[in-house]
Amino acid sequence: MPSRAMPVIQQKQKKVSQEFHSSQHVQQISSRKSVSKSVKKEQVEATEAMAEPAYKVPAFRQRQPEGMQEYQRMAAHFGRDLSSLQQELHRMKVATHEQVENIEITREVKEKMSMRKEFQAETPKAPDFLVGLRSHTVWEKSPVKLFCTVSGSPTPIVKWFKNADPIDPLSAPGKYKIESKYGVHSLIISRCSVADSAVYSAVATNTEGKIKSKATVCVRRPAGAAESAHLPGLVPLLSGIHRSKLEVTFLDRFGVTFGTEGQSVTLVANLLVVPDLPNLPPDAEWYRDDTLLKPSRWAEMSICGGAAKLTLPHLNKDDEGLYTLRIWTKDGTTEHSAYLFVKDATPSVAGAPGAPMDVTVSDANKDYILVSWKPPNTTNEPVITGYFVDRRKSGTQDWVQCNSAPVKVCKLPVHGLTEGASYHFRVRAVNSAGISLPSRMSTGVTAADVESDVEGVPSAPGQVIASRNTKTSAFVQWDPPKHLNNLMGYYVDCCVVGSKTWMPCNHRPYKLTRFVVHGLIPGETYTFRAQAVNAYGLSDESQESAPLFIDAALNGGVDYAAPSAPYGISLLSCDGSSMTLAWKRPKNTGGTKITAYYLDKREAGHLNWKEASQSPATIRVHKVENLTAGLFYEFKVQAGNLAGVGLASEPSKAFACEAWTTPEPGPAYDISFWEVRDSSLLLQWRAPMYNGASPVTGYFVEMAKKGSSDFVTVNAEPESHRYLKVTGLETGALYVFKVRAVNAAGKGKASEVSDAVCVKALAGTKEIEYGVDEETGDVFLSFEASEISEHSKFTWSKSYKEIAESNRVTASVAGRRSKLTFVNPEKEDLGIYSVAVSDANGVSASHTISEEELNKMLELSYNIRHPIVPLKTELSYEVLEKGHVRFWLQAQKMSSAVSYRFIVNDKEVTSGEGHKISHDVSSGVIQMTIEHFTKANEGTYTLQIHDGKAKNQSSLVLVGDVFKAALKEAEFQRKEHIRKQGPHFSEYLTFHVDDDCTVMLVCKLANVKKETTFSWFKDDEEIVLDVAPNPMSGSCALPIPLFSRKDQGIYKAVLSDDRGKDTSVYDISGQVFEDIINAIAHIAGSSASELMLQCTPEGIRLQCYMKYYTEEMKTSWFHKESKIASSEKMRIGGTSEMAWMQICEPTDREKGHYTIEINDGKASHTRAFDLSGQAYNDAYAEFQRLKAAAFAEKNRGRVVGGLPDVVTIMEYKTLSLTCTVWGDPQPEVTWFKNEQEVVSDAHNKITFESGKFSSLTINSVTVEDSGKYSINVRNKYGGEFVEITVSVYKQGEEIPEPKLGQMSRSAAAPKSPAPPSKPQTPAPSMKPATPTPPPSVKSPTPTPPPSVKAPTPAPKSPTPPRSAKSPTPPRFMRSPTPTKK
Repeated sequence: MPSRAMPVIQQKQKKVSQEFHSSQHVQQISSRKSVSKSVKKEQVEATEAMAEPAYKVPAFRQRQPEGMQEYQRMAAHFGRDLSSLQQELHRMKVATHEQVENIEITREVKEKMSMRKEFQAETPKAPDFLVGLRSHTVWEKSPVKLFCTVSGSPTPIVKWFKNADPIDPLSAPGKYKIESKYGVHSLIISRCSVADSAVYSAVATNTEGKIKSKATVCVRRPAGAAESAHLPGLVPLLSGIHRSKLEVTFLDRFGVTFGTEGQSVTLVANLLVVPDLPNLPPDAEWYRDDTLLKPSRWAEMSICGGAAKLTLPHLNKDDEGLYTLRIWTKDGTTEHSAYLFVKDATPSVAGAPGAPMDVTVSDANKDYILVSWKPPNTTNEPVITGYFVDRRKSGTQDWVQCNSAPVKVCKLPVHGLTEGASYHFRVRAVNSAGISLPSRMSTGVTAADVESDVEGVPSAPGQVIASRNTKTSAFVQWDPPKHLNNLMGYYVDCCVVGSKTWMPCNHRPYKLTRFVVHGLIPGETYTFRAQAVNAYGLSDESQESAPLFIDAALNGGVDYAAPSAPYGISLLSCDGSSMTLAWKRPKNTGGTKITAYYLDKREAGHLNWKEASQSPATIRVHKVENLTAGLFYEFKVQAGNLAGVGLASEPSKAFACEAWTTPEPGPAYDISFWEVRDSSLLLQWRAPMYNGASPVTGYFVEMAKKGSSDFVTVNAEPESHRYLKVTGLETGALYVFKVRAVNAAGKGKASEVSDAVCVKALAGTKEIEYGVDEETGDVFLSFEASEISEHSKFTWSKSYKEIAESNRVTASVAGRRSKLTFVNPEKEDLGIYSVAVSDANGVSASHTISEEELNKMLELSYNIRHPIVPLKTELSYEVLEKGHVRFWLQAQKMSSAVSYRFIVNDKEVTSGEGHKISHDVSSGVIQMTIEHFTKANEGTYTLQIHDGKAKNQSSLVLVGDVFKAALKEAEFQRKEHIRKQGPHFSEYLTFHVDDDCTVMLVCKLANVKKETTFSWFKDDEEIVLDVAPNPMSGSCALPIPLFSRKDQGIYKAVLSDDRGKDTSVYDISGQVFEDIINAIAHIAGSSASELMLQCTPEGIRLQCYMKYYTEEMKTSWFHKESKIASSEKMRIGGTSEMAWMQICEPTDREKGHYTIEINDGKASHTRAFDLSGQAYNDAYAEFQRLKAAAFAEKNRGRVVGGLPDVVTIMEYKTLSLTCTVWGDPQPEVTWFKNEQEVVSDAHNKITFESGKFSSLTINSVTVEDSGKYSINVRNKYGGEFVEITVSVYKQGEEIPEPKLGQMSRSAAAPKSPAPPSKPQTPAPSMKPATPTPPPSVKSPTPTPPPSVKAPTPAPKSPTPPRSAKSPTPPRFMRSPTPTKK
């Protein structure tokens, strides 16, 4: 099909073919020479035809300079309108040209179609690139044409993308042209600029699928060419490639560098950048000790010409540190680090210290600025005695010294400053030899915060350990000091053994506790030490490390052989233009590390091999690019080492270069076997390079015996790791394995079948040992190989990932044993560790370190590294009698040569007045006693012990609340001692409850005599007992019978004599009161009787007798599991001897099981009664009888009050007997004299008013009126007969002595109404005739009121004899209220 379109295209492009001749020439030169030989003849012809330039948009006419000026003015004036007009003009021209061209092509196609034969409809087929896109490198302003040939049914639709962004020709008129003719699809980019450098892709899609082809266009600009201007209204030529899209590789790297203050140093790293664009260098960042550097007068940075440079024009010790160059690449970042050492400049005076460093300033307020710095390291120089601080105003050159005398602390507040001015500062160190050179000046400052102060220099660092690193360096690590005190960092010094001259290894404080010392002399033996630094200066030196021999470690006289041939080449992925291959390691490495693999390729059926890549591969996976889709390729591999390149592998099978589009993942690869034992082995593999449509989630392992094709799956569930331990194998059998990756779409392709492995442990196989070095205390893993060759190497792994270079572990080999030593074991080091031995027939083993095992080893390691005096107890204190405080510590063992010292608040305390210090070798106790413990003793107590080489110390912090508690206890014991000199309480007041529920407050006394007095008080009021307390008995008790809430209060017992006085106070309230009530409830609940039935006129009462009852006890009543609350229906109460619950007006609903529960805080005491059946019927009948009797008693006629028993009156006086009566219905009232009814007349006048007040008035009494008078009040429910004795004496006679009788039992009589002036008619309700005396006349004793009566119990529930002792009726019966009508 492409050949049919050639005549038309040639005719249309004939006129402009010469204009693009030069651009074609450039394209041909930049193309790979091998391309023309690998493409078929037809494809070459189509490529040449499609590569010819398309229609070119005519350029605007040229303007004269004066016209150009006018044009620019108009363009600036009209702005966006002019741009829109130009875009529309471009679009119309392009559209017109396309229409003309389409008409011509359509005409020719119709002519040719008449000659075509009819073909059958094709079967559906997914899109496929017959000719894929090719990458191009062109010069700026040249056109480029990308084309591809696509097949598929139905006809695919092709879309173009630039860096994954769709290309829209209208977005930049005249820039892009997209064509699609006869299955050939092309994209033409006119006048390429650097911004057009990108990855272009064509995506073909139909109903059967989608496929993509990619190509890179690289636009280069001639050297010195400037960016051309663009027309107004067009899209600016912005960069289309972000710097992170560049591929950057380090070629030459800067190494460890040494410099001296004042010199200039440049760190250079040579880079390989692809693509290398002059105006688009990669992003590079420089760091010093993880601090990002910015361009300044002290640091100059550049990246150009394939090199990144950092220049430090004037070195200072502030510049010392670890420098890191980090560059952004397509795959993320790549970085390189190396240390820069800066030595002190030659001092102006011999022996003067080095200059301070890191001068920082902070503005506290308008009057002063706080300046701080770091002290320099001193080795052989005299000790630094202080520092001078200089200042100068910004913009001036004159330095002024701020302090007249050296300051010893590394900070100084500078006063006398001008408000609002900016200052720079520098610092000079002073010692006995002279003054150092000044430090680097600080930056200008006007405001900041005041820093907090520290307290003293830090303590010395701990143990220093040095180990081998390289032939000129050593790895030094140490333990941090116990007291950091705002630590700034560390200085490390080294000394050649035997010289006694210490040399500084770093000149700027280093923050970590490990450091690599460079610049050492091979063959020398060194020792190392460390010092801690803070604002107050340097700590004491640490202990020296063990001597370390710096070995050159040169291998000489070793003969190496070339490796054998690799094998097992497999295809891991293919995208249609490239293939990713993997192969297996040669079985014989030649005795040294394989450094490169060389890969060759050829088309299937051809004889000539070609290099697959210009540079060798360093790993056993390689991506071969620039392949032709649809062809078959074969590959072979050679391995190289120090001895040369080995034999080539056998050619691989022919692999088709077809893009993988399956949703399942590709094959895993590189299957290897380790830890082979008699019935198990460990299988490892690598993840597939092709993941499919979704990420890989796991793996299935399949196995079969050698020679069998029946593979079985080993694991039922996908394995997430890339290793699997297979167990249950037959000893001595040969097995082969293959692995399948799994993703969301399912299982992927199987890996190549592995080599056969024999399941049998090698003779003498051993496992990994885990232990601690008895001399150094290092935690290690050790493995001894059962067999080893001359060139074998041990490889350690964690979680089956090789430990290449790690600062956490170091590996060493001695003969057949390899040891993996942990530098600083932590939880991070937990996991599975394995070791494999090369060239040793698969010797390997593994070990899992658990947290428990690690902790055990760490404890053992610490004890070996730090010999200590073992302690049985840490430093602690106790308060003794008299308020003395004893600080003591007990060691497990100590010798007679032990020495120790007590340090209190950083000051040593010796035995003397107020302090007694002693020790006992046999018991291991060291103690100090403070006789008078006061507020001044607050602080930190430390006991330091030295016993031979072993030492230890223990500290006790007595501050804040802890000290207050100790001081309080000491003062208490001191007062107790004084108190016990006189009479005192040996046991203070407490309580107990007797069996009769009497509460007893008791106390015990000591040091008493006959003259000692004892008194009880409640709420400061003295309690006088019938029997006075006897202090000589040694104890006193206060009984509180019938305890209740009214007995709450503060009780006090006072003991005194001439020697002193002591008081015990007991507050019975709150919890104490609750405890007493619970104790009473326990005894009362245990003594409670069963529930008994008692009927009353109001209802049925259940009552429980016990030793004592009070309403404060936690008593609950239940009816059928439901708790009863006191109400009008269910009334709850009790007396001191019983608790009761009364059911008022019972009904059938109140039948059932009743329970009383008495809770004593720990247990519950329950009693029950079943009120149902015959028991309920009998009780209900008795209740009705008592209710009727009570009703009658309540409503009968009676005299409520007002009548006396005896009346004495003088003759001729008027006597008025008046009383109040009551009854319902209204009673009848009859008066009698000497048992004869009195008839109302003029002498005896009877009145009855309001049915309530009855009166008998005798006018002008005579002796004959003397006698026994009575009143009878009665209605249908009964009545009452009351008698009065009247005595009349004559005038002048002696008044007889009346017998004083009791008043009526009713309430006080109301005032008698005044005698009426006229006789009143008797009340109608009173009978005129003399009635028959009622039976009550014969027994005139009044009937007791209902409140006095004791209701007769029902026959079936008799009241126990105890009821006679407590006849108190319920409260509601004491003052009955008449029932409302």
